[in-house]
Amino acid sequence: MDFEGKVMEILPAVTGQSARGTWERQTVVFEQPNKQYGKEIAVTFMNKGQEVANLRVGETYLVSFDIESRNYQGKWYTDVRAWRVQPVQSAATAPVSNMPPFMEEPQTSYSAGAGVVDDIPF
Repeated sequence: MDFEGKVMEILPAVTGQSARGTWERQTVVFEQPNKQYGKEIAVTFMNKGQEVANLRVGETYLVSFDIESRNYQGKWYTDVRAWRVQPVQSAATAPVSNMPPFMEEPQTSYSAGAGVVDDIPF
């Protein structure tokens, strides 16, 4: 799943040790700017410190995520876990291509009375 959101806050990283090794979790709060009342979503990044370091407060990103739930001692906990984050470029900041404009197609000529297109260059 994906959503577009503006970074509101980047929380400090939390690290720990498990049977699988050292882990790092960091939460980033995004605001969905296109919602009527401004919905916030806290997104968890697991072992993605470099990606979080590239995020900037106030910038808009396209966040790809999965929703995961787990049961711990009879209570359910749900995480929104990001697996990819891409910056969103607005029309005002999008790079302008250096490509020349498209040229019009040359007019084709028809053979006399036959209705066949003559597009041979000689």
